[in-house]
Amino acid sequence: MILVHSARHFSTVRFTQPDSALPRRRFRVRSSLPFGTEKANYYRELEAAVDVVERACALCVDIQSSVLSTQRRIVEKTDQTPVTVADFGVQALVSLELGKRFPLIPLVAEEDSAFVRSNNLVEPVLNAVLDRSSFGENPWTAGEVLEAIDRGGPEGFAFGAQPATYWVLDPIDGTKGFVKGNPAFFQVGLALVVDGKVVLGVMGCPNWKNDVSNKSTSEVQEEKSSPPGSGIIMVAHTGCGTWTKRLSSVVNSTAKIPYSWTRCFVDGSCIVEEARFSITDSDVWESFPLSSLFSSTTNADSIDECEILHVKSCCGSLSKYIMVASGVVSLHMQRVKVHKIIKAWDHAVGVICVHEAGGKVTDWKGDELNLAADEVGRRNIYPSGGILVTNSTLHNRLVEMISSSSSTVSR
Repeated sequence: MILVHSARHFSTVRFTQPDSALPRRRFRVRSSLPFGTEKANYYRELEAAVDVVERACALCVDIQSSVLSTQRRIVEKTDQTPVTVADFGVQALVSLELGKRFPLIPLVAEEDSAFVRSNNLVEPVLNAVLDRSSFGENPWTAGEVLEAIDRGGPEGFAFGAQPATYWVLDPIDGTKGFVKGNPAFFQVGLALVVDGKVVLGVMGCPNWKNDVSNKSTSEVQEEKSSPPGSGIIMVAHTGCGTWTKRLSSVVNSTAKIPYSWTRCFVDGSCIVEEARFSITDSDVWESFPLSSLFSSTTNADSIDECEILHVKSCCGSLSKYIMVASGVVSLHMQRVKVHKIIKAWDHAVGVICVHEAGGKVTDWKGDELNLAADEVGRRNIYPSGGILVTNSTLHNRLVEMISSSSSTVSR
């Protein structure tokens, strides 16, 4: 495999959050992107990211239909996490498409090809990629697809301490939801990092309903009779805001319709007791420091004093970022458990989507997530205590409450 040893240099661009004085209203435009080149230093990169995430979502829908009908493409990795042909197909597709357009920008992603080779998955992965590739006149070979997967794997690139530009990909966030089938949520997440800062991000969620502004993900999942047209793609670019549009025309293989983009804003809650909380699916409220101050309920119609509303969510870290960025919930909290490694691809794209929607993402001490802490691989992050994703207004208060509630983080 030929490894990339350098990446073109980009100047550092820091986040600029939307003016907090802006009214929380919706803006709609019709365009391939919701803003022009004059405002976006990484316009070409974002166009390519949107295109490849749309293709990746279509690939996922194709594979999911096959998984649910045959049960022949569900396999398990050694850590017992369910994984499908779609994980590897998405990583190969994104690596090939972006590698063709931006050959000097490395990729950091979840998978490598060893599992594909040892489980005789090469042919189905290759077929999935060919079905959704934009380079139809020059189809990829099995060897090129395997090499493309490894380009994003742990041996694909060694960074060192110097500033770097690279893509971060989560092929499928919420794999357990993926194998459950519609209407469980899963996401494809792609971000571009420049000198330690995320400068653009794209998330595709094929099963997200078009209007969930006042509903939890669990409520949306129960709407099994919802009409066609589900699915969203969320994009963010530093200084240009966070936007969503419908994804259905892509995943259903119909002609691409220039659906209107809708600008996203975090919610306006400024009182902790009135906020809508989200926590990681595997956690319980009692394991968080704030549980010493508040109990929790999932019943929005009956919230007692010293009780907060816990909005149920499902399947993967990125769905929680979508919920905060679109104002479905006020905040999301995630604990760092003993011996658990936090992966950059579970958070990078979510960070910019929340930031550009007016929110804030830090660790529990209030420090920004350090994407360069893993100097060699840029694969791991080490947040103190956990990760706190909020509407910004509540952020400092919550950091103070976490600190005062527990001198040591519960693990």
